[in-house]
Amino acid sequence: MSHAETLIAPQPAPRAVAKPITGARIGGHILVAFWALLGALLVYTVIAGWDPEKFTRYGPRYLHGLWVTLSIVFLSVIFGAVLSLPLAMARLSKNRVLNWLSYGYIYFFRGTPLLAQLFLVYYGLGAFRPQMEAVGLWWFFRDAWYCGVFAMTINTAAYQAEILRGAIQSVPYGQHEAAAALGIHRNIAFWKIVLPQALIVALRPYGNEIILLIKGSAVVAIITVLDLMGETRYAFSRTFDYQTYLWAAIFYLTIVEALRHIWGWLERRLTRHLKR
Repeated sequence: MSHAETLIAPQPAPRAVAKPITGARIGGHILVAFWALLGALLVYTVIAGWDPEKFTRYGPRYLHGLWVTLSIVFLSVIFGAVLSLPLAMARLSKNRVLNWLSYGYIYFFRGTPLLAQLFLVYYGLGAFRPQMEAVGLWWFFRDAWYCGVFAMTINTAAYQAEILRGAIQSVPYGQHEAAAALGIHRNIAFWKIVLPQALIVALRPYGNEIILLIKGSAVVAIITVLDLMGETRYAFSRTFDYQTYLWAAIFYLTIVEALRHIWGWLERRLTRHLKR
């Protein structure tokens, strides 16, 4: 049996190899410097243009608009998620009538602008006021806030249905076969085995859809809803100060950034069993 009689002397660490200077690195540094300069100018603009009187006068209105925006987005996401499940199941159905109806719904609401859909709901359905009053729905469609929630709900439902359909189809068919081999009913297998796995796959696309909906919610200001953008338009019409829109952009950026971190934590929490 052999053994070492002498120890190897300590060796210095390998020499670091200098990275070559390329056009891509130079362009990256220039781009970073540009964004840093833009951020510094933004901060300077906010500080230099700070007006305590305007803050005192319009600050509460901004907070009210922020609450309206969050409430509209929250309700739209929840109702859209409820509506997206039957739409996704209809798209996966072998029944041609259900399949084509859901396909037509998704095709229309994904292929047309949210602004056009909002106008169709708020102004278009107003043309049917006598019929709406006859069935007792006019109280709903005469209110701009309800119309905003309704339009955003039917819009996001189309996107969420496609996200959910793709996620369900991504679950390996072996999961269905394994459940059938264990004698688990098809419906129970879907709700207990397939759907939880599909929701994990759909988690990140859902986050992207919510972020897009937050930014898209600004269109409800056009139909007189005083959300964050509506209050910003009001403040600008009184002050003609472009910083009113700058503050609105900061609010939207803060909402999106907070949601991004929350969603990242949620994703790490729900997928911790998948990490090795």
